[in-house]
Amino acid sequence: MTSPAPTARSLYRRLLRELPARPPPPGKRVPPTIRSHLLSNPAPIQSHVRERIIATSLQAKAEDEHAAARQAADQMVQFLRAQRMYATLIERYNPGMGMSEEERVRLSARRVGMDLPTEFGKEGGGKS
Repeated sequence: MTSPAPTARSLYRRLLRELPARPPPPGKRVPPTIRSHLLSNPAPIQSHVRERIIATSLQAKAEDEHAAARQAADQMVQFLRAQRMYATLIERYNPGMGMSEEERVRLSARRVGMDLPTEFGKEGGGKS
């Protein structure tokens, strides 16, 4: 038995869930659980998605057109979910990606139980 086709509202909500979170306005501290700033200040992509869903639902005259639009939106949700998961996995399995070469070497040495020697001229090891 197949599941019923998703409605436009559920697809819209799934799309919004998969889009990257937008930071709060500058100077305004918002707890991470409160997302009201996302609704009052939508990102351009959120506005575009909403306009496309509304336009598609108003313009589609046949059920086939609705089904094709829903299928395209569902594929977009799956693509965005895969992209988000890919970014999460890259960050998880490559923790040194954003580090400098010096910091990466220092942490690699500490991982095996060694401390790098202090270089001459750094951290008070030499004359200034």
